[in-house]
Amino acid sequence: MGLINRITGRSAKEPSNQIIAQYAPHVSNDVLAVGYNYPFAGVSRAQAMSVPSIARCNSLIKGTIAAMPLKLYKKSTGEEINSPVWLDQPSRSQSYAVTMGLTIDALFHFGVAYWEVVEQYSDNGKPARFEFVQNDRVTFDLNLSNTIVNQYYVDGDARPMEGLGSLVTFQGVDEGILNRGKTTIRQCIDVQNAATINSLTAQPIGVLKNSGAELPEAEVQGIIAKWTAGRRKGGVGYLSGTIDYIPTSFSPKEMGYVEQIMNLSTEVARMCNVPAYYLSADQNASMTYSNILDERKQLYSLCFQPFVSSVEDRLSMDDICGRGNRIRFDVDSSFLRTDPMERLLVTEKLLSLGLITIEQAMEMEDLSPNGNTVEEIA
Repeated sequence: MGLINRITGRSAKEPSNQIIAQYAPHVSNDVLAVGYNYPFAGVSRAQAMSVPSIARCNSLIKGTIAAMPLKLYKKSTGEEINSPVWLDQPSRSQSYAVTMGLTIDALFHFGVAYWEVVEQYSDNGKPARFEFVQNDRVTFDLNLSNTIVNQYYVDGDARPMEGLGSLVTFQGVDEGILNRGKTTIRQCIDVQNAATINSLTAQPIGVLKNSGAELPEAEVQGIIAKWTAGRRKGGVGYLSGTIDYIPTSFSPKEMGYVEQIMNLSTEVARMCNVPAYYLSADQNASMTYSNILDERKQLYSLCFQPFVSSVEDRLSMDDICGRGNRIRFDVDSSFLRTDPMERLLVTEKLLSLGLITIEQAMEMEDLSPNGNTVEEIA
């Protein structure tokens, strides 16, 4: 595809008018900052990830999608064609899984993710390498009607809207959980904090009531200190006949922390479009291979598809992929791979109808062509 221009040096051949500008996204959310500007997120990412249910959903979504390879296809025929190098490794400094995982993580939390163009092909101006850019490093200026991004800034430095140094914006289908689910996230954090405080307290908060003669202040403080220290060491304490312990707060059981945490875990599952049983320690042992595959298909459609489409459709736009081609995740060979016998039956049918060749069938099963060794193929 031609020589590569790097952001660190000038090109030997200027692509002149062949450079295609990075498309400036429309601001589609009802609040300007929501989903686009990190400083105005409802809660921080660190706060959200301190909630185990949210961390579980995040790991499930980004971990699964990051394991799916990207491939280039011809729109008119659906044929897989030779992919550019960056499709296997978008960034020189990171593996594919890391870059894609960070991208999905940003879409999950903020509803938007950014890649910076650091290399491009000199013959057509298409991006050749990228670097992921954290959301908290990016700000922007909008047009007068506050509908289109006019200028991006990274660490306060203005970025061009085309070519080297420009940003590729991945827009999510919503504003991200930090804004959409901020109320639920705060509730989760509050309940966890309350449960932690109670777990560190040996006895419910209470008062010591003296029914006898009035004691000096120093002696009162000594009794309180001795009682508190004793409760931290063990559950049994001793009081004289004139002093009674009167609890003034509910016990953890009475507060219902376990029930609240379980209920909020269900709310988090709804917020992230993840089936609730994926967040539970109790696994359904009766699931077979068949219904596991059905569950995966449902999980992909309801949970993964919005993130997958956000990445696929953005990378398939003309400024990156080129008209007539499209980029898609290889979902079938990784996440939705069917039973081997079922695949063989389908392959046999395709061969009998003449829709594929023997070589194509072997490639579908990751088999080496007949008569060739691994060394010969390499």
